[in-house]
Amino acid sequence: MISEKSKQTIDKWIAKYPKGQQQSAVMEALKLSQIDNGGYLDKKCIEAVADYLDMSVISVAEVATFYENYNHKPVAKYTVRFCHNISCMLNGADNLIDYLEAKINAEKLGELVQVKKVECLGACVGAPMCQINDDYFENLNEQKINEIISGLK
Repeated sequence: MISEKSKQTIDKWIAKYPKGQQQSAVMEALKLSQIDNGGYLDKKCIEAVADYLDMSVISVAEVATFYENYNHKPVAKYTVRFCHNISCMLNGADNLIDYLEAKINAEKLGELVQVKKVECLGACVGAPMCQINDDYFENLNEQKINEIISGLK
């Protein structure tokens, strides 16, 4: 469940930490395993990461289930992680989330795009904002959302 290319990257992360502290690379290992597995982590991915980092399965599962950036079921091609923390909420995030969800339903884009409400993404100055896969989009409004979504098709 971990490609050779991902193992090479994980090994670079392991090398950043003191000998015997390879578990410090668990988040990067989970991220890469998720990518290798089509965008989500299943039990086999978690077991593979645990085996590779010489960790218990439960320790890896705790990390994988604590953070919102790990998916545990198949996902659409594009996951829109929409911040709905205080800065974004005060700048209209909830209305934009509703707008985006309605647009996805109306245009039958569910297999292409999915919305996930998340806590702070660390870009409060550009609120409201979202992250689509690895890209950040800030100062959002309905027009910008339309432009972004049309670019995903």
